[in-house]
Amino acid sequence: MAMAWVWAGMVVLSLIFGLATGNLENVSNAAMEGANSAVELSVSMAGVMCLWSGVMEIMNACGLSQGLSRAFRPILRRLMPEASRDPETLSALSANVSANLLGLGNAATPLGIQAARRMSRDCSGVASDELCLLVVLNTASIQLLPATIASVRAAAGSAAPLDILPAVWLSSALSVAAGLTAARLFSALGRWRR
Repeated sequence: MAMAWVWAGMVVLSLIFGLATGNLENVSNAAMEGANSAVELSVSMAGVMCLWSGVMEIMNACGLSQGLSRAFRPILRRLMPEASRDPETLSALSANVSANLLGLGNAATPLGIQAARRMSRDCSGVASDELCLLVVLNTASIQLLPATIASVRAAAGSAAPLDILPAVWLSSALSVAAGLTAARLFSALGRWRR
């Protein structure tokens, strides 16, 4: 709701300043060009997102995503021992990490929400350390194949949308390491203050 007010305020201020400076026609033209570009980008991204969603479905059908999820279970058991005791929560966590690894944030989000709901059942209104860690891992996920970013770059006309892979690998690995370190430090600080 707050963002609706922010966007409405920006539109109103643009119209007021356009009228005050005599550039109302330029503001109007820029709004139409922006709307046109947004529709073109959305349509071109929809095709790429459909492609990667289809790839994810094929991976699910052939069992590859379950195998990838199984590969992450030992790591997740060490990071989140409490959540790992529930097989459904562990399965949702593993699938979330797998989807994030493939850069499919749209597929990872429902899985992360499912895992968070299951993990929050035992919380009494305050997020547990493991639930906070899930948010950190979901936000700063390591991506081997950044499908969403590649689709945005392809839609914007990039000749090589995947040439950013080394930078994505490095930055996502560093962000996960920083997030895990911060989560562990804050967790220890919270236990120390109790």
